[in-house]
Amino acid sequence: MKNYKNILLKPTSTIKEALKIIEYGAMQIALVVGEDEKLIGTLTDGDIRRGLLGDLSLSDSIESIIFRTPTVCKIEDTKEKILEIAIEKKLYQIPIIDSDGKLVGIEEVDGLLKSKSKSNKVVLMVGGLGTRLYPLTKNTPKPMLKVGNKPILETIILNFKKYGFNDIILSVSYKSEIIEAYFGDGRDFGVNIEYVHEEKRMGTAGALSLMREKLYEPFFVMNGDLLTNINFEHMMDYHLQNNSMATMGVREYDFQVPYGVVNVDGIDIKSIEEKPVHNFFVSGGVYVLSAESLKYIPQNEYFDMPTLFEKIIVDGQKSISFPIREYWLDIGRLEEFEKANSEYYEVF
Repeated sequence: MKNYKNILLKPTSTIKEALKIIEYGAMQIALVVGEDEKLIGTLTDGDIRRGLLGDLSLSDSIESIIFRTPTVCKIEDTKEKILEIAIEKKLYQIPIIDSDGKLVGIEEVDGLLKSKSKSNKVVLMVGGLGTRLYPLTKNTPKPMLKVGNKPILETIILNFKKYGFNDIILSVSYKSEIIEAYFGDGRDFGVNIEYVHEEKRMGTAGALSLMREKLYEPFFVMNGDLLTNINFEHMMDYHLQNNSMATMGVREYDFQVPYGVVNVDGIDIKSIEEKPVHNFFVSGGVYVLSAESLKYIPQNEYFDMPTLFEKIIVDGQKSISFPIREYWLDIGRLEEFEKANSEYYEVF
């Protein structure tokens, strides 16, 4: 996303200030936000021109000429969805907001069409045994099981490539020779692939200690059995804009109690809720970590990602969540594998 800080206005800004912002911001648009950073609306040359023709002066505020119903996209929206909306609405830029309506960036159509290569590494954890998918994984590592017309891992790599993340590190173990023979150095897939071999079980974060020298700027970590079409570029931007040490992709999960829940105080019944639904956020298996986070990971030992986040939180460092509201499926069991195959062509 483009940095939007230099095109911001307040409702009390003058038309003269707005003209300067639009002229020097090089985006032909200004974004109007409130004190809570929520997007109020947009302003263009056309809005100002109509205001001046309506007898406003350069010293008047922009309050009355703000376009208050602009087209926006959510931070979790995919590149394809944003492009589709931009083309349908004939827009060159679209403001991006979070789930609370706060402005987090602005996308330009030109930038979406010409995705630039980024230097941030992508670490994919692909060394698991896949025991819950046995016998499918008897001779094939789980990330190499075909969903649609290609291995799960290939879909993951191509999704990262789509957003400009081309430097991939595969943390391998079980039947790693199959993965290495298929992907090689990544050249045939338009990416660069390196391999780190886990000689023992190291958890979802332990293997990061084997590649410290490769991870010198913010990087992705993702489980190799996930299918998702989240916007990886937005997730990285969100991590950077919030100066976070660790960012976790989180998914909403609803659980319905199958009984009437009785709320009591001593022996007195206060209320009864019939089959209430409880809502939680769960880890989505996708993370962005800053290089500084590696200091919390012990060398060559078993270490899980939740433990890493706990250590970061206890140490008073910033860790944040990034919402995953687009397609997401953890392929851990046979039912999910079959579901992924039935949905693949519709989603990807």
